[in-house]
Amino acid sequence: MPKPVVLIAEELSPATIDALGPDFDVRHVDGTDRPALLAALADANAVLIRSATKVDAEAIAAAPVLKVVARAGVGLDNVDIKTATTAGVMVVNAPTSNIISAAELTVGHILSLARRIPAAHASLAGGAWKRSSYTGTELFEKTVGIIGLGRIGALIAARLQAFGVSVVAYDPYVTPTRAQQLGVQLLELDELLAQSDFVTIHMPKTPETTGMIGTEQFRLMKKTAFVVNVARGGLIDEEALYTALTDGEIAGAGLDVFTSEPPAPDGTAFPLLSLPNVVVTPHLGASTDEAQEKAGVSVAKSVKLALEGDLVPDAVNVAGGVIDPFVRPGISLVEQLGQFFTGLAHSALTSLDIEVRGELAAYDVSVYRLAALKGILANVVSENVSYVNAPLFAEQRGIETRLIVEAESPLYRNITILRGTLADGSVLTVAGTLAGTRMVPKVVGINGYEIEVPIERHHLVMRYADRPGIVAIYGQKLGSAGINIAGLQVAQADASGRALSVLTVDSPVPEDLLDEMREAVGADLFRRIEVTED
Repeated sequence: MPKPVVLIAEELSPATIDALGPDFDVRHVDGTDRPALLAALADANAVLIRSATKVDAEAIAAAPVLKVVARAGVGLDNVDIKTATTAGVMVVNAPTSNIISAAELTVGHILSLARRIPAAHASLAGGAWKRSSYTGTELFEKTVGIIGLGRIGALIAARLQAFGVSVVAYDPYVTPTRAQQLGVQLLELDELLAQSDFVTIHMPKTPETTGMIGTEQFRLMKKTAFVVNVARGGLIDEEALYTALTDGEIAGAGLDVFTSEPPAPDGTAFPLLSLPNVVVTPHLGASTDEAQEKAGVSVAKSVKLALEGDLVPDAVNVAGGVIDPFVRPGISLVEQLGQFFTGLAHSALTSLDIEVRGELAAYDVSVYRLAALKGILANVVSENVSYVNAPLFAEQRGIETRLIVEAESPLYRNITILRGTLADGSVLTVAGTLAGTRMVPKVVGINGYEIEVPIERHHLVMRYADRPGIVAIYGQKLGSAGINIAGLQVAQADASGRALSVLTVDSPVPEDLLDEMREAVGADLFRRIEVTED
């Protein structure tokens, strides 16, 4: 069987190639050479890029077997995510690869502005010795305002507190509890601007945030204040910034990003470069050896997961996003419950509710929907089912899905229930949980029967009229065939007088023996359940 083809379209660190390992056919192409790129994409299963290669609709159309586009960095402006999603192509990036580098550069800009380091260097390098001309200010006991208290903002807050500053922040999506954990006081934006000696912005660029720091905001700031943007060009209105700097409304600015990059002589950013109270760098936020290596290794790992059909936490076009550590252990459980569900179903699934109860209700568990569909469909469709295409396969089969999250869970700390309506109108339910300190996956309910069976490789499930001697019957049949019963639980009979037995066996049960056992027991439900792990 040929190895999957991984196309590297730009220069990446050697560690990226090492992280891919020997299981792939790694090829190289110059992503800026359009004809060469399109030709190379013809049999590529994955393509790794940075910022120079455009993976647009034309490129995706030229790649009929493409499964994943991996951007070794954060920004995805050069990838047509919508077209990729329509084509069933996963898009991944490395969202945390440069966060330390960006945080450190931000602190560098703040220190450079406070102590006027670049201007003093230029003066001394030019032959002048003007100590009195470059008197700066200490950070100690100053107030730093962070706009956007995400991962980078939190890192900056932690680093600046060592300087003895007071850190305030504006972020409408951060709770007071989280801010308190970071040692940060939350303020409204206008309050932050008025109180801060240094303001640094770390927001995503959206229509709402573009130009969010403009003329009105600069007028609120102290005349001695500095503003820093190492996030995205355009968050600060550059024309308004130029006016504020030349009119003395603020003391200075540190810029790593611009609306137009590189800033052209006729662009709005160009006049800023000539001002003595502006410190500029050419978009160096991710430009460290460590960040580049982390980005390459991160997306290489994501490519491996994607081509193996596994969950990719950094996929940008798959529901679930980055998975909380508290949520992650349940993913495998839910996928296994999905396989259990399919093994029990006697007709096609038309609708599915994924019900999550307990402490997990406080977390984003949207990935459980993907896990359930992947498990249910794994042995239903002929194609390889992954976390990226499972919803598409479900939609094609007319399966409607809902994710229901409730905090109330009387019997278990956490429980996940798959409740599906089948084509004949019947309802099938399978429930599971993770038990004990080892977090053992268990099935704890089937169609209202309460059981507690660890999920293993081979199971038998049977329902029959409750009467003495049933266990002996199927025990003798399995023993004669040399099949060991590793575990057994019998749920008490329901109102109809039927009991449910769930067996764990050490090896698969042959089809002819299944028929023999079904007849001997008189079961109206008899299923062999095979659970696999990727």
